[in-house]
Amino acid sequence: MHMADALLSPAVGLAMDAVAVAAIGISVARVKKDEFSEKKIPIMGVAGALVFAGQMINFTIPATGSSGHIGGGILLAGLLGGVPAFLSIAAVLIIQCLFFADGGLLALGCNIFNMGVIPCLLIYPLVFKPLLKRGADVKRLSAASVVSATAGLLAGAFCVVLETLFSGITELPFGTFVTLMLPVHLAIGLVEGAVTAAVLCFIWKMRPELIESANTGKKLGAVSVKKPLIVLAALAVVVAGALSLSASSNPDGLEWAIGNVFSRGDAEAGLEEFEENAATNPVADGAAAVQESTAFLPDYAFKDSESAAGTSVAGLVGAAVTFAVAGAAGLVIGKVKKSKKTEAGA
Repeated sequence: MHMADALLSPAVGLAMDAVAVAAIGISVARVKKDEFSEKKIPIMGVAGALVFAGQMINFTIPATGSSGHIGGGILLAGLLGGVPAFLSIAAVLIIQCLFFADGGLLALGCNIFNMGVIPCLLIYPLVFKPLLKRGADVKRLSAASVVSATAGLLAGAFCVVLETLFSGITELPFGTFVTLMLPVHLAIGLVEGAVTAAVLCFIWKMRPELIESANTGKKLGAVSVKKPLIVLAALAVVVAGALSLSASSNPDGLEWAIGNVFSRGDAEAGLEEFEENAATNPVADGAAAVQESTAFLPDYAFKDSESAAGTSVAGLVGAAVTFAVAGAAGLVIGKVKKSKKTEAGA
């Protein structure tokens, strides 16, 4: 559900960029020292890498001709807590945009809001945590995962429609666009919910303290996170290096909806028509030029090559970069919080 720059006016795009920057700044200020403890920082890195890899796999939505991929916000929040999860997914989206040209640079703020702020900072505390109020078990964790992931994706899809409406993209009428966007993203959300439930339940059976710590803020103490760390890292490598090759070639839910606004018989042809007719502006053109200069594996492939190896390399490189960036961010923030606490106690 990564938005392209063609879906936004410069005013809306830049305003949402400012909102995203503010959300990141507030989250850094709000995060607790214990949320970036020495045990949780590597989890943040490998979980972010897993979500990066997972977003590369588009799965087919039967009987639609569309596909979808996980957002990962609720999965990260279930493992880390809302604020650390948001910072992690923001890192994923920034890396995807700059290095892989996935989602427009002007649209980066919208993508961070739709796929990060909504699931991690709104749905997680308002839906996921209340569903686990009586404690976590397989049934409650599964229900919370499915309901929260679906709600987050539907809310994000609706915001995409609103952002195009406020941008004055008259080629995508509100009523028609929202009617197409919500049902297909409901289906995608249910699949994401099932994937999220499977991963969180597996980790809960292995180390329930990790899920409980994210949900309640309780310290991990002497609990070892070595096993879940190895499992998440192995999953990230397998998904990025191998499973990414099996991604569906169908247009994703957003592209499918856009295509069907223009051509109900052929979504791909309709999408091409929209892209050909999309208005350009100096801000979007400048953003595209910057993105072209920074993206060393555009569209998760070698430049000017259709080699399948490019997808595997992109997946592994992206997962590794995400691990490094998310882990480093957590380490720096944790050290800053610790030093401030020390100074306050002196």
